[in-house]
Amino acid sequence: MFQITFTPEAIEDIRRFKKTERKQIMATLEEQLSHAPATETRNRKRLRPNQLAEWELRVGRFRVFYDIDPVNYLIKVEAVGYKEGSRLSIRGKEYEL
Repeated sequence: MFQITFTPEAIEDIRRFKKTERKQIMATLEEQLSHAPATETRNRKRLRPNQLAEWELRVGRFRVFYDIDPVNYLIKVEAVGYKEGSRLSIRGKEYEL
């Protein structure tokens, strides 16, 4: 079973959302990433090389960006943002992947 850790930036990202949204994000993280985080699914995919993270998890309109350390069984959440249409916002700024 994988342990989920957060960067300080990701913690700040999550704090920007409403309490119900935070609960939804955290519950989905536990459900989706604790056992097989490197398996692509409808809501989880490997990204093209970028500076943010290797993987993306969709949680409704929210996007969780994370890296996997398979040797130590760790998930490192790098950022959490949200999408409106085709625009991705992280920390209040539009972001291109």
